[in-house]
Amino acid sequence: MPHIIEITDLSAPELDVFARLTEAQLRSRRAPERALFIAESPKVIGHALDAGYEPVSLLMERRQLEGPARDILARCGDVPLYTAGRDTLAALTGYELTRGVLCAMRRPSLPAVEELCAGARRVAVLEGIVDPTNVGAIFRSAAALHMDGVLVTPTCCDPLHRRAVRVSMGTVFQIPWTYIGTRSADWPQPGLARLRALGFQTAAMALSPGALSIEDS
Repeated sequence: MPHIIEITDLSAPELDVFARLTEAQLRSRRAPERALFIAESPKVIGHALDAGYEPVSLLMERRQLEGPARDILARCGDVPLYTAGRDTLAALTGYELTRGVLCAMRRPSLPAVEELCAGARRVAVLEGIVDPTNVGAIFRSAAALHMDGVLVTPTCCDPLHRRAVRVSMGTVFQIPWTYIGTRSADWPQPGLARLRALGFQTAAMALSPGALSIEDS
């Protein structure tokens, strides 16, 4: 079970991950072994645990200790669990917690594009989507459409952004994904050539005068 710690000092450095670190700081590209992301709500955290993601610490409303989040506590091991009342946590984070619980988790090592695409028939490519809410919604759609994986271009928002994770309702943990390139120069032509070499044909979804209707395709 997690080690329960009552919050008495909102400026405590161990709370930075929940209140003061930016998304870029959480990603920690200079030290990927320490990179983190934040999952919100018992349901989403549960999906992450099901997928093997490693919890680092929890932030939870006191009432959640015996509430809906109780079931995930036994699954998180001996990690620190910081707790306080709703008003205190809102003062710390600047907003009311979704379902009263946050979990800091380690970012996974992502597979290579070739590994993800091995045996895949259909993959979704996310290009230039900069709103994390849209990224989360697309992951839900990709899961509903039984895509075999998702490839994220360098121009796309991080799928493990806090809002993307929340809006995806945990499907970001259920469908394989990885980045296709890390620099703007890696996309589009080099990335498309890489997909063609793996045997894929590409189809773009675009609102343009030259686009074909779905009914005509």
